[in-house]
Amino acid sequence: MKTLITKGTLTATLLMAVSFACTDKFLEVPATGQLSGTQLSSKAGLDGLLMGAYAQLNARGFSQSASSFNWVRGSISGGEANKGSNSGDFNALTPYQTYQLLPSSGEVNAKWNAMYEGVARCNSVLRSLASAGSDVTAADKTELQAEARFLRGHYYFELKRNFNMVPFIDETVDYGAGIEKVANNADIWPKIEADFKFAQDNLPATQSSVGRANKWAAMAYLAKTYLYEKKYTEAKALFDQVIASGVTSNGLKYKLLDNYSDNFNAAKDNGSESVFAIQAAANTGSSDNANPDLVLNFPYNTGSNGPAGCCGFFPPSFDMANSFRVDAKGLPLLDGSYNTGANQLKTDQGIASSAAFTPDAGPVDPRLDWSVGRRGIQYLDWQPHPGLDWIRDQSFAGPYSPKKFVFYKAQDKTLTDGSSWTDGYSAINYNIIRFADVLLMAAECEVEVGSLATATNYVNMVRTRAANPAGFVMQDGKPAANYVISNYPTFADKATARAAVQFERKLELSGEGHRFYDLVRWGTAATVLNAFLAYESKLLPTAYSGGKFTAGRDEYQPIPQTQIDYQGKDVLAQNPGY
Repeated sequence: MKTLITKGTLTATLLMAVSFACTDKFLEVPATGQLSGTQLSSKAGLDGLLMGAYAQLNARGFSQSASSFNWVRGSISGGEANKGSNSGDFNALTPYQTYQLLPSSGEVNAKWNAMYEGVARCNSVLRSLASAGSDVTAADKTELQAEARFLRGHYYFELKRNFNMVPFIDETVDYGAGIEKVANNADIWPKIEADFKFAQDNLPATQSSVGRANKWAAMAYLAKTYLYEKKYTEAKALFDQVIASGVTSNGLKYKLLDNYSDNFNAAKDNGSESVFAIQAAANTGSSDNANPDLVLNFPYNTGSNGPAGCCGFFPPSFDMANSFRVDAKGLPLLDGSYNTGANQLKTDQGIASSAAFTPDAGPVDPRLDWSVGRRGIQYLDWQPHPGLDWIRDQSFAGPYSPKKFVFYKAQDKTLTDGSSWTDGYSAINYNIIRFADVLLMAAECEVEVGSLATATNYVNMVRTRAANPAGFVMQDGKPAANYVISNYPTFADKATARAAVQFERKLELSGEGHRFYDLVRWGTAATVLNAFLAYESKLLPTAYSGGKFTAGRDEYQPIPQTQIDYQGKDVLAQNPGY
């Protein structure tokens, strides 16, 4: 019997049958851990295989940077955050912030392997349906197929936007039956569309388990796929339906949560804004069930007065923090002037935590202090951020700490897993798609083929939620900073609307792994990221030494050399520029 086979490793474990002359039946004991075909073909067995496909969403067994979260490629390569420590710590991440990736990178290979492992698990479900047992109804088969194809669509979506030209392996191809000869010479967008379309047409509107995909999640993901292909008319039609009628898997009408910060609070998981999420749970008997993606990405050296205490990776960049500066009316500085003169946020860069520091008093978007941990501002329910004491190495990190996806002091040991070396394994879900993301993607479509008034409305829905005073960071009974935010008047033209929508995605979704991919699909990556490097490298020159984004190469990661060596360069072609 063959176990699951990944396209990335092209390895399989074979359970070998051994013959003995003895005929005593009591000696014929099945191998420990081996599942019979009957067990796998039952409804429970097929559902178990499907759960294995869901479990791969956060790249269990590979690397934290390989997860569907994409905090490394999406946010660090996107200029929202930096690695945060010197080159001797997790050095494999440094090339992501300087655009110096090599085909030999272990992190690049881990992403490839992790996503193809997900594909393999989906294909195993689909392949096993052919021998489904008598307790599996036709309706069961259809739903299992639809969920498996939804997940396969996701894994291939990840592969497509990270590597571009990749082999498409479906359930008809297996180890020893041609899998190693499938080339990366065809665009797989149509295949991704087909998987999400099947899922949309065959999944139920609600599910018995909240973490399972429903038809609305599939519709939103299909619309997102169309958006990446610039099929704005097709995407808009689906987003219209999702916004008007969509519900979560547990039956909640899609809407923005009242408070922005609730999206990053484990106690508020699976609310009305969650379209599709990686589920996490703490204290289940294994920290593997908690969220491992950001276990190294907490303030550094916090002791008992801060969360986790390790390890100082993923601090927000200067550019990202400055982006939350607003004008006197509470609107973003779309001209880029947030990185100039007095618009730059005051920081304690290079100042000891014990030294006097004058906090920034200028107007800022209130989402700043839910996204960026900065000195003197209350850090959840722990304490005011002390500054330098919580920074691993300011010459690489800058003065800020990550703040999204961090657990509260009141949740320690209850919504964090206390069984491992750190409490950083938390029960916080990661939303692969949340409703604010849907509204802003829909706004893009409206800008390109629809109504500028509708686009303005969608953006303002997101901003109105951010303006809710009940959701401000409070300190000593008052707002912790000078929070000012207002809505846009109706966009006057496409260029203005496009700039506003794109910048709103930067603010609303900061640190959530979207930014780099947005810049690539907008065609602005080289311009925006080289400007980012020019600014950030003046403040952190060692961290960004040699950094340069090369158009035509750095939009995609290289095909891992290990994979080319396995299959041959006549099967797998390398991406341009590598």
